[in-house]
Amino acid sequence: MLINVFKSVGISILSLLFSIQVASAQSSQASQKSLLSEKTLSNGLKIIVKPDHRAPVVISQVWYKVGSSYESGGATGVSHVLEHMMFKGTEKFPAGEFNKIIARNGGEDNAFTSKDYTAYYQKLEKTRLKVSFELEADRMRGLLLPKKEFAKEIMVVMEERRWRTDDKPQSLTYEQFYATAFDNSGYHNPTIGWMDDLKNMTVDDLRLWYQRYYAPNNATVVVVGDVQPETVFQLAEKYFGSLEAFDISKQKPRIERQQKGTKRIEMLLEAKLPYLVMGYKVPVINTATIKWEPYALDLLAGILDAGDSARFSKHLVKGSEIATSAGAGYSIDARAQTLFVLDGIPAKGKTMVQLEEALQKELAEIKTTLVSDEELNRVKAQVISSAVYEQDSMFYQGMKIGIAETVGIGWQEESRYVENIQAISAEQIQQVAKKYFIANTLTVATLKPINKSSKKAITGQVQ
Repeated sequence: MLINVFKSVGISILSLLFSIQVASAQSSQASQKSLLSEKTLSNGLKIIVKPDHRAPVVISQVWYKVGSSYESGGATGVSHVLEHMMFKGTEKFPAGEFNKIIARNGGEDNAFTSKDYTAYYQKLEKTRLKVSFELEADRMRGLLLPKKEFAKEIMVVMEERRWRTDDKPQSLTYEQFYATAFDNSGYHNPTIGWMDDLKNMTVDDLRLWYQRYYAPNNATVVVVGDVQPETVFQLAEKYFGSLEAFDISKQKPRIERQQKGTKRIEMLLEAKLPYLVMGYKVPVINTATIKWEPYALDLLAGILDAGDSARFSKHLVKGSEIATSAGAGYSIDARAQTLFVLDGIPAKGKTMVQLEEALQKELAEIKTTLVSDEELNRVKAQVISSAVYEQDSMFYQGMKIGIAETVGIGWQEESRYVENIQAISAEQIQQVAKKYFIANTLTVATLKPINKSSKKAITGQVQ
Protein backbone atom coordinates (compact mmCIF):
# COMPACT_ATOMS: atom_id res chain seq x y z
CA MET A 1 0.00 0.00 0.00
CA LEU A 2 2.77 2.44 0.94
CA ILE A 3 4.63 1.69 -2.29
CA ASN A 4 1.53 2.51 -4.33
CA VAL A 5 1.13 5.82 -2.51
CA PHE A 6 4.69 6.81 -3.37
CA LYS A 7 4.25 5.72 -7.00
CA SER A 8 1.04 7.71 -7.31
CA VAL A 9 2.89 10.95 -6.67
CA GLY A 10 5.85 10.03 -8.83
CA ILE A 11 8.33 9.48 -6.02
CA SER A 12 10.26 6.23 -5.64
CA ILE A 13 11.14 4.91 -2.22
CA LEU A 14 14.79 4.89 -3.26
CA SER A 15 14.68 8.58 -4.18
CA LEU A 16 12.90 9.49 -0.98
CA LEU A 17 15.31 7.55 1.19
CA PHE A 18 18.22 9.04 -0.73
CA SER A 19 16.92 12.57 -0.15
CA ILE A 20 16.51 11.89 3.56
CA GLN A 21 20.00 10.41 3.77
CA VAL A 22 21.61 13.32 1.92
CA ALA A 23 19.81 15.87 4.11
CA SER A 24 20.97 14.00 7.20
CA ALA A 25 24.54 13.79 5.89
CA GLN A 26 24.66 17.48 5.01
CA SER A 27 23.28 18.38 8.43
CA SER A 28 25.86 16.12 10.07
CA GLN A 29 28.76 17.65 8.13
CA ALA A 30 27.54 21.19 8.81
CA SER A 31 27.35 20.34 12.50
CA GLN A 32 30.82 18.78 12.45
CA LYS A 33 32.23 21.83 10.66
CA SER A 34 30.85 24.18 13.30
CA LEU A 35 32.69 22.24 15.99
CA LEU A 36 36.16 22.77 14.59
CA SER A 37 38.49 25.35 16.11
CA GLU A 38 41.97 26.27 14.94
CA LYS A 39 44.88 28.37 16.08
CA THR A 40 48.33 29.07 14.65
CA LEU A 41 51.18 29.63 17.10
CA SER A 42 53.77 32.34 16.54
CA ASN A 43 56.23 29.72 15.25
CA GLY A 44 53.82 28.67 12.50
CA LEU A 45 52.45 25.47 14.05
CA LYS A 46 48.74 25.04 13.28
CA ILE A 47 46.50 23.30 15.82
CA ILE A 48 43.03 22.09 14.83
CA VAL A 49 40.66 20.78 17.49
CA LYS A 50 37.42 18.88 16.99
CA PRO A 51 35.56 18.05 20.22
CA ASP A 52 33.82 14.67 20.32
CA HIS A 53 32.44 13.88 23.75
CA ARG A 54 31.08 10.38 23.09
CA ALA A 55 33.93 8.71 25.02
CA PRO A 56 36.60 9.97 27.47
CA VAL A 57 39.43 9.54 24.96
CA VAL A 58 41.51 11.75 22.69
CA ILE A 59 43.30 11.21 19.39
CA SER A 60 46.36 13.37 18.83
CA GLN A 61 47.98 13.48 15.40
CA VAL A 62 51.01 15.42 14.14
CA TRP A 63 51.11 15.85 10.36
CA TYR A 64 54.24 16.92 8.44
CA LYS A 65 54.14 18.26 4.91
CA VAL A 66 56.63 15.77 3.53
CA GLY A 67 56.44 12.36 1.89
CA SER A 68 57.94 10.43 -0.98
CA SER A 69 56.60 12.87 -3.60
CA TYR A 70 59.00 15.47 -2.15
CA GLU A 71 62.03 13.22 -2.73
CA SER A 72 64.44 13.36 -5.64
CA GLY A 73 66.53 10.75 -7.41
CA GLY A 74 69.10 9.02 -5.21
CA ALA A 75 67.25 9.86 -1.99
CA THR A 76 64.04 7.90 -2.39
CA GLY A 77 62.66 6.33 0.78
CA VAL A 78 64.20 8.93 3.09
CA SER A 79 60.81 10.11 4.41
CA HIS A 80 59.80 6.58 5.36
CA VAL A 81 63.14 5.71 6.95
CA LEU A 82 63.02 8.93 8.98
CA GLU A 83 59.57 7.93 10.23
CA HIS A 84 61.15 4.76 11.63
CA MET A 85 63.98 6.75 13.21
CA MET A 86 61.61 9.15 14.94
CA PHE A 87 61.18 6.46 17.62
CA LYS A 88 64.93 6.10 18.21
CA GLY A 89 65.43 8.69 20.87
CA THR A 90 66.19 12.23 22.00
CA GLU A 91 68.34 13.43 24.88
CA LYS A 92 65.30 13.57 27.13
CA PHE A 93 63.70 10.29 25.99
CA PRO A 94 66.21 7.62 24.85
CA ALA A 95 65.47 5.02 22.17
CA GLY A 96 62.44 2.89 23.01
CA GLU A 97 61.13 5.21 25.72
CA PHE A 98 58.50 6.87 23.55
CA ASN A 99 56.45 3.70 23.09
CA LYS A 100 56.95 2.63 26.71
CA ILE A 101 55.67 5.95 28.05
CA ILE A 102 52.57 5.82 25.85
CA ALA A 103 51.93 2.22 26.92
CA ARG A 104 52.34 3.07 30.62
CA ASN A 105 49.68 5.71 30.15
CA GLY A 106 47.30 3.16 28.65
CA GLY A 107 47.64 4.49 25.14
CA GLU A 108 48.38 3.38 21.60
CA ASP A 109 50.75 5.02 19.12
CA ASN A 110 52.02 4.56 15.59
CA ALA A 111 53.02 6.44 12.44
CA PHE A 112 52.67 6.24 8.67
CA THR A 113 54.26 7.72 5.56
CA SER A 114 52.61 8.31 2.20
CA LYS A 115 53.53 10.03 -1.02
CA ASP A 116 52.16 13.33 0.33
CA TYR A 117 52.62 13.36 4.10
CA THR A 118 54.09 11.76 7.21
CA ALA A 119 51.97 11.50 10.35
CA TYR A 120 52.34 10.35 13.96
CA TYR A 121 49.47 9.63 16.33
CA GLN A 122 48.51 8.58 19.83
CA LYS A 123 45.23 7.43 21.32
CA LEU A 124 44.98 8.22 25.04
CA GLU A 125 42.61 8.80 27.91
CA LYS A 126 41.53 12.44 27.63
CA THR A 127 43.57 13.76 30.59
CA ARG A 128 46.79 12.33 29.09
CA LEU A 129 46.93 14.61 26.06
CA LYS A 130 49.83 16.46 27.66
CA VAL A 131 51.87 13.24 27.51
CA SER A 132 51.46 13.13 23.74
CA PHE A 133 52.30 16.82 23.34
CA GLU A 134 55.43 16.61 25.47
CA LEU A 135 56.79 13.63 23.55
CA GLU A 136 55.94 14.98 20.09
CA ALA A 137 57.31 18.45 20.81
CA ASP A 138 60.55 16.93 22.07
CA ARG A 139 61.20 14.89 18.95
CA MET A 140 59.97 17.59 16.53
CA ARG A 141 63.32 19.38 16.85
CA GLY A 142 65.37 17.23 19.24
CA LEU A 143 65.89 13.90 17.44
CA LEU A 144 69.39 12.44 17.90
CA LEU A 145 69.61 10.03 14.93
CA PRO A 146 72.32 7.70 16.34
CA LYS A 147 74.31 5.84 13.69
CA LYS A 148 73.95 2.46 15.38
CA GLU A 149 70.18 2.75 15.44
CA PHE A 150 70.16 3.85 11.79
CA ALA A 151 72.30 0.86 10.76
CA LYS A 152 69.75 -1.48 12.31
CA GLU A 153 66.67 0.33 11.08
CA ILE A 154 67.76 0.62 7.44
CA MET A 155 68.04 -3.17 7.37
CA VAL A 156 64.48 -3.39 8.74
CA VAL A 157 63.21 -1.12 5.97
CA MET A 158 65.03 -3.06 3.25
CA GLU A 159 63.47 -6.28 4.53
CA GLU A 160 60.10 -4.53 4.60
CA ARG A 161 60.58 -3.62 0.94
CA ARG A 162 61.39 -7.24 0.09
CA TRP A 163 58.31 -8.79 1.68
CA ARG A 164 55.87 -6.00 0.75
CA THR A 165 56.98 -5.41 -2.84
CA ASP A 166 59.89 -7.40 -4.27
CA ASP A 167 58.45 -10.78 -3.27
CA LYS A 168 54.89 -9.92 -4.33
CA PRO A 169 54.41 -9.94 -8.11
CA GLN A 170 51.26 -7.80 -8.11
CA SER A 171 52.84 -5.19 -5.83
CA LEU A 172 55.97 -5.08 -7.96
CA THR A 173 53.88 -4.68 -11.10
CA TYR A 174 51.87 -1.88 -9.50
CA GLU A 175 55.08 -0.09 -8.46
CA GLN A 176 56.48 -0.28 -12.00
CA PHE A 177 53.12 0.86 -13.37
CA TYR A 178 53.33 4.12 -11.41
CA ALA A 179 57.00 4.60 -12.29
CA THR A 180 56.07 4.25 -15.96
CA ALA A 181 53.01 6.49 -15.80
CA PHE A 182 54.89 9.40 -14.19
CA ASP A 183 58.18 10.69 -15.58
CA ASN A 184 59.05 13.79 -13.56
CA SER A 185 56.29 13.92 -10.96
CA GLY A 186 57.18 12.93 -7.41
CA TYR A 187 54.69 10.08 -7.83
CA HIS A 188 57.28 8.30 -10.00
CA ASN A 189 59.00 7.00 -6.85
CA PRO A 190 57.64 4.39 -4.41
CA THR A 191 57.06 5.53 -0.84
CA ILE A 192 59.33 2.84 0.55
CA GLY A 193 62.12 3.87 -1.85
CA TRP A 194 64.14 2.02 -4.48
CA MET A 195 66.38 -0.68 -3.05
CA ASP A 196 69.61 0.83 -4.39
CA ASP A 197 68.77 4.15 -2.74
CA LEU A 198 68.12 2.39 0.57
CA LYS A 199 71.42 0.55 0.33
CA ASN A 200 73.30 3.80 -0.21
CA MET A 201 71.42 5.95 2.30
CA THR A 202 73.36 7.53 5.16
CA VAL A 203 72.32 8.96 8.48
CA ASP A 204 73.39 12.39 7.18
CA ASP A 205 70.72 12.10 4.48
CA LEU A 206 68.15 11.69 7.23
CA ARG A 207 69.56 14.54 9.27
CA LEU A 208 69.26 16.99 6.37
CA TRP A 209 65.72 15.82 5.64
CA TYR A 210 64.75 16.11 9.31
CA GLN A 211 66.21 19.58 9.70
CA ARG A 212 64.46 20.82 6.60
CA TYR A 213 60.95 19.44 7.08
CA TYR A 214 60.44 18.62 10.76
CA ALA A 215 59.65 22.10 11.99
CA PRO A 216 56.58 23.66 13.59
CA ASN A 217 55.90 25.83 10.54
CA ASN A 218 55.71 22.69 8.40
CA ALA A 219 53.36 20.77 10.70
CA THR A 220 49.74 20.58 11.77
CA VAL A 221 48.54 19.11 15.07
CA VAL A 222 45.04 17.63 14.91
CA VAL A 223 43.22 16.72 18.13
CA VAL A 224 39.85 14.94 18.17
CA GLY A 225 38.14 13.76 21.33
CA ASP A 226 36.66 14.63 24.69
CA VAL A 227 38.47 17.96 25.01
CA GLN A 228 37.85 21.70 25.05
CA PRO A 229 39.62 23.70 22.29
CA GLU A 230 41.00 26.41 24.57
CA THR A 231 42.56 23.84 26.89
CA VAL A 232 44.23 22.16 23.91
CA PHE A 233 45.55 25.49 22.62
CA GLN A 234 47.07 26.25 26.03
CA LEU A 235 48.78 22.86 26.14
CA ALA A 236 50.08 23.34 22.60
CA GLU A 237 51.53 26.73 23.52
CA LYS A 238 53.20 25.22 26.58
CA TYR A 239 54.88 22.32 24.80
CA PHE A 240 55.31 23.46 21.18
CA GLY A 241 55.41 27.24 21.55
CA SER A 242 59.14 27.53 22.26
CA LEU A 243 60.22 25.51 19.21
CA GLU A 244 61.90 27.57 16.53
CA ALA A 245 60.55 27.78 13.00
CA PHE A 246 62.78 26.73 10.13
CA ASP A 247 63.18 28.58 6.84
CA ILE A 248 61.61 26.01 4.54
CA SER A 249 62.32 27.08 0.98
CA LYS A 250 59.42 26.55 -1.38
CA GLN A 251 59.81 23.47 -3.53
CA LYS A 252 60.20 23.96 -7.24
CA PRO A 253 57.11 22.67 -9.05
CA ARG A 254 57.40 19.13 -10.37
CA ILE A 255 54.59 19.20 -12.89
CA GLU A 256 54.29 16.01 -14.88
CA ARG A 257 55.10 16.56 -18.53
CA GLN A 258 52.31 16.10 -21.02
CA GLN A 259 51.88 12.50 -22.10
CA LYS A 260 51.35 12.09 -25.85
CA GLY A 261 50.57 8.44 -26.28
CA THR A 262 49.72 5.21 -24.48
CA LYS A 263 52.51 3.66 -22.42
CA ARG A 264 52.71 -0.11 -21.99
CA ILE A 265 54.94 -2.35 -19.93
CA GLU A 266 55.00 -6.11 -19.48
CA MET A 267 56.32 -7.72 -16.31
CA LEU A 268 57.59 -11.31 -16.52
CA LEU A 269 57.57 -12.59 -12.95
CA GLU A 270 57.16 -15.81 -11.05
CA ALA A 271 53.50 -15.60 -10.08
CA LYS A 272 50.42 -17.75 -9.68
CA LEU A 273 48.07 -15.42 -11.53
CA PRO A 274 48.24 -12.83 -14.31
CA TYR A 275 47.34 -9.25 -13.47
CA LEU A 276 46.34 -6.14 -15.41
CA VAL A 277 46.48 -2.54 -14.18
CA MET A 278 45.76 0.56 -16.26
CA GLY A 279 45.36 4.22 -15.44
CA TYR A 280 44.52 7.62 -16.90
CA LYS A 281 46.01 10.90 -15.70
CA VAL A 282 43.31 12.98 -14.03
CA PRO A 283 43.09 16.11 -11.85
CA VAL A 284 42.42 16.17 -8.12
CA ILE A 285 40.88 18.83 -5.87
CA ASN A 286 44.25 20.53 -5.55
CA THR A 287 44.93 20.78 -9.30
CA ALA A 288 41.53 20.96 -10.98
CA THR A 289 40.78 24.15 -12.87
CA ILE A 290 37.15 23.05 -13.12
CA LYS A 291 36.31 22.49 -9.48
CA TRP A 292 33.51 19.93 -9.84
CA GLU A 293 35.50 17.48 -11.97
CA PRO A 294 37.24 15.59 -9.11
CA TYR A 295 33.87 14.93 -7.47
CA ALA A 296 32.49 13.56 -10.73
CA LEU A 297 35.52 11.28 -11.04
CA ASP A 298 35.05 10.13 -7.46
CA LEU A 299 31.45 9.17 -8.19
CA LEU A 300 32.51 7.48 -11.41
CA ALA A 301 34.87 5.22 -9.46
CA GLY A 302 31.90 4.24 -7.31
CA ILE A 303 29.71 3.50 -10.33
CA LEU A 304 32.34 1.10 -11.61
CA ASP A 305 33.42 -0.43 -8.31
CA ALA A 306 31.31 0.14 -5.21
CA GLY A 307 30.12 -3.24 -4.05
CA ASP A 308 28.24 -6.12 -5.64
CA SER A 309 25.79 -3.84 -7.43
CA ALA A 310 28.53 -1.85 -9.19
CA ARG A 311 29.15 -2.33 -12.91
CA PHE A 312 32.43 -4.23 -12.73
CA SER A 313 31.00 -6.78 -10.33
CA LYS A 314 27.74 -7.18 -12.25
CA HIS A 315 29.13 -7.18 -15.78
CA LEU A 316 32.68 -8.54 -15.59
CA VAL A 317 32.79 -10.84 -12.57
CA LYS A 318 29.22 -12.21 -12.41
CA GLY A 319 27.88 -11.44 -15.89
CA SER A 320 30.42 -12.27 -18.59
CA GLU A 321 32.68 -13.97 -16.02
CA ILE A 322 35.66 -12.52 -17.83
CA ALA A 323 37.37 -11.56 -14.57
CA THR A 324 37.79 -13.11 -11.15
CA SER A 325 38.22 -9.59 -9.81
CA ALA A 326 38.04 -6.06 -11.23
CA GLY A 327 38.37 -2.72 -9.49
CA ALA A 328 38.58 1.04 -9.90
CA GLY A 329 40.34 3.57 -7.68
CA TYR A 330 40.91 7.31 -7.49
CA SER A 331 42.45 9.55 -4.81
CA ILE A 332 40.51 12.80 -4.86
CA ASP A 333 42.69 14.31 -2.12
CA ALA A 334 46.16 13.72 -3.58
CA ARG A 335 48.64 16.61 -3.53
CA ALA A 336 49.26 16.55 -7.30
CA GLN A 337 47.76 15.16 -10.50
CA THR A 338 47.20 11.44 -10.07
CA LEU A 339 45.72 8.42 -11.86
CA PHE A 340 42.25 6.98 -12.24
CA VAL A 341 43.19 3.31 -11.91
CA LEU A 342 41.47 0.18 -13.19
CA ASP A 343 42.79 -3.29 -12.44
CA GLY A 344 41.78 -6.92 -12.59
CA ILE A 345 42.64 -10.60 -12.85
CA PRO A 346 41.30 -12.50 -15.88
CA ALA A 347 39.15 -15.56 -15.22
CA LYS A 348 40.47 -18.98 -16.09
CA GLY A 349 40.52 -19.40 -19.85
CA LYS A 350 40.28 -15.65 -20.50
CA THR A 351 43.12 -13.51 -21.78
CA MET A 352 44.59 -10.18 -20.72
CA VAL A 353 43.50 -8.71 -24.04
CA GLN A 354 39.90 -9.76 -23.38
CA LEU A 355 40.00 -8.27 -19.89
CA GLU A 356 41.40 -4.95 -21.10
CA GLU A 357 38.78 -4.81 -23.84
CA ALA A 358 36.05 -5.51 -21.29
CA LEU A 359 37.28 -2.70 -19.02
CA GLN A 360 37.43 -0.33 -21.98
CA LYS A 361 33.90 -1.35 -22.97
CA GLU A 362 32.63 -0.30 -19.54
CA LEU A 363 34.30 3.10 -19.94
CA ALA A 364 32.85 3.47 -23.42
CA GLU A 365 29.37 2.81 -22.03
CA ILE A 366 29.83 5.68 -19.55
CA LYS A 367 30.91 7.96 -22.40
CA THR A 368 27.94 7.17 -24.66
CA THR A 369 25.03 6.53 -22.28
CA LEU A 370 24.05 8.67 -19.32
CA VAL A 371 23.99 7.00 -15.94
CA SER A 372 20.38 6.52 -14.82
CA ASP A 373 18.99 8.56 -11.93
CA GLU A 374 18.45 5.36 -9.96
CA GLU A 375 22.07 4.22 -10.35
CA LEU A 376 23.44 7.69 -9.67
CA ASN A 377 21.39 8.07 -6.51
CA ARG A 378 22.40 4.62 -5.31
CA VAL A 379 26.11 5.34 -5.77
CA LYS A 380 25.77 8.80 -4.23
CA ALA A 381 24.09 7.19 -1.23
CA GLN A 382 26.96 4.70 -0.89
CA VAL A 383 29.66 7.35 -1.21
CA ILE A 384 27.92 9.71 1.19
CA SER A 385 27.19 6.92 3.68
CA SER A 386 30.87 5.99 3.72
CA ALA A 387 31.82 9.61 4.43
CA VAL A 388 29.27 9.85 7.23
CA TYR A 389 30.21 6.51 8.83
CA GLU A 390 33.82 7.69 9.03
CA GLN A 391 32.60 10.25 11.56
CA ASP A 392 31.99 7.37 13.98
CA SER A 393 35.76 7.02 14.33
CA MET A 394 37.71 9.76 16.09
CA PHE A 395 40.83 8.54 14.32
CA TYR A 396 39.32 8.90 10.86
CA GLN A 397 37.85 12.27 11.72
CA GLY A 398 41.39 13.37 12.44
CA MET A 399 42.67 11.65 9.30
CA LYS A 400 40.31 13.56 7.03
CA ILE A 401 41.26 16.88 8.61
CA GLY A 402 44.98 16.10 8.63
CA ILE A 403 45.13 14.98 5.01
CA ALA A 404 43.14 17.96 3.76
CA GLU A 405 45.34 20.42 5.64
CA THR A 406 48.64 18.76 4.73
CA VAL A 407 48.06 18.40 0.99
CA GLY A 408 46.78 21.97 0.75
CA ILE A 409 43.03 21.44 0.31
CA GLY A 410 42.07 22.80 3.73
CA TRP A 411 39.60 21.27 6.16
CA GLN A 412 36.91 23.72 5.04
CA GLU A 413 36.86 22.21 1.54
CA GLU A 414 36.88 18.69 2.96
CA SER A 415 33.83 19.55 5.06
CA ARG A 416 31.92 20.37 1.86
CA TYR A 417 32.49 16.92 0.38
CA VAL A 418 28.90 15.69 0.78
CA GLU A 419 27.31 18.76 -0.82
CA ASN A 420 29.84 18.67 -3.68
CA ILE A 421 29.11 15.01 -4.37
CA GLN A 422 25.37 15.61 -4.17
CA ALA A 423 25.63 18.38 -6.80
CA ILE A 424 27.14 16.12 -9.50
CA SER A 425 24.92 15.21 -12.44
CA ALA A 426 24.96 12.29 -14.85
CA GLU A 427 25.99 14.72 -17.60
CA GLN A 428 29.05 15.80 -15.62
CA ILE A 429 30.09 12.18 -15.08
CA GLN A 430 29.86 11.61 -18.81
CA GLN A 431 31.88 14.77 -19.48
CA VAL A 432 34.83 13.75 -17.33
CA ALA A 433 34.83 10.25 -18.83
CA LYS A 434 35.01 11.69 -22.35
CA LYS A 435 37.62 14.27 -21.39
CA TYR A 436 40.08 12.16 -19.40
CA PHE A 437 39.69 8.54 -20.53
CA ILE A 438 41.71 8.98 -23.72
CA ALA A 439 44.60 7.01 -25.20
CA ASN A 440 47.09 9.87 -24.85
CA THR A 441 46.97 9.73 -21.04
CA LEU A 442 46.76 5.93 -20.64
CA THR A 443 49.36 3.67 -19.06
CA VAL A 444 48.92 -0.11 -19.05
CA ALA A 445 50.95 -2.72 -17.15
CA THR A 446 50.51 -6.46 -17.43
CA LEU A 447 51.95 -9.21 -15.26
CA LYS A 448 52.69 -12.45 -17.12
CA PRO A 449 53.47 -15.39 -14.84
CA ILE A 450 56.60 -17.26 -15.85
CA ASN A 451 57.57 -20.85 -15.17
CA LYS A 452 60.05 -20.96 -12.30
CA SER A 453 62.27 -23.61 -13.88
CA SER A 454 62.20 -22.58 -17.54
CA LYS A 455 61.71 -18.83 -16.98
CA LYS A 456 59.31 -18.86 -19.93
CA ALA A 457 55.93 -17.16 -19.91
CA ILE A 458 53.01 -19.46 -19.23
CA THR A 459 50.88 -19.46 -22.35
CA GLY A 460 47.10 -19.39 -22.70
CA GLN A 461 45.17 -17.17 -20.36
CA VAL A 462 47.80 -14.41 -20.21
CA GLN A 463 47.92 -13.73 -23.94
